[in-house]
Amino acid sequence: MLRACEWKKSGLALLVALGALGGSAQAALFGDDEARRAILDLRQRLEQAQIANQALVEQAARKQNQLIDERVTSLRSALLDLQAQIDKLRSDLAQSLGAQERLARDLSELQLRQKDAFSSVDDRLRRFEPVRVSIDGREAMVDPSEKADFDKALAFFRQADFAAAQSALGAFMVRYPQSAFFPSALFWLGNAQYANKAYREAMLNFQRLLTDSPSHPRASEAMLAISNVQLELKDLKGARKTLEHLIKTHPASEAAATARERLSRLR
Repeated sequence: MLRACEWKKSGLALLVALGALGGSAQAALFGDDEARRAILDLRQRLEQAQIANQALVEQAARKQNQLIDERVTSLRSALLDLQAQIDKLRSDLAQSLGAQERLARDLSELQLRQKDAFSSVDDRLRRFEPVRVSIDGREAMVDPSEKADFDKALAFFRQADFAAAQSALGAFMVRYPQSAFFPSALFWLGNAQYANKAYREAMLNFQRLLTDSPSHPRASEAMLAISNVQLELKDLKGARKTLEHLIKTHPASEAAATARERLSRLR
């Protein structure tokens, strides 16, 4: 009986233990399901978080790429603008250099024209500026045109064209009555007239030379020429008187030596 009771107790304890074990197992089973669901939920949240994070990363990358693209586009635009400005500056510089070269050429041409103009003016002025000449051993200032006309007239005489010389010298004396060449023009005009046998006209010009310029270097020659005219006019007395006056006033001249020789033949 006691054993039966003990067995019953033992059995009851076993049942209680099994029941407890069964409850624990059931509790453990229920706990695992919740853990799985929690894990699944956690995984799902983690995946969602990863997906969200990936989306954020991709979105950030897109924004970053967009920002980079915008900056690149902005830089390209700025570079294009800068290149355009550089090209314009080069063009402006080329135009400026071209303008400077044209200006330099124009300035050079202007300077050349100005130089030519000044040279031309100088040439024209020189035609009117007095020039220093030696007239029968005396220095004088005369106009270039005056000298040219006298030289031209004298050239006719040297060519033995006495008619042309007489005409040219007469015109010279009318045109230049105050010329330093005037006494010499009188002398050569008298000689041209003598050669043309216009003796009285020749004598008048020789005498005028002696009256106007008694100290002229040609004075002794003019007196000798007067004696020649007097001889041609058969005025022997007048010729002797002229030769004697020549020897007296110009004793050291070549004309005086000729006068002495000629006077000795006339006596």
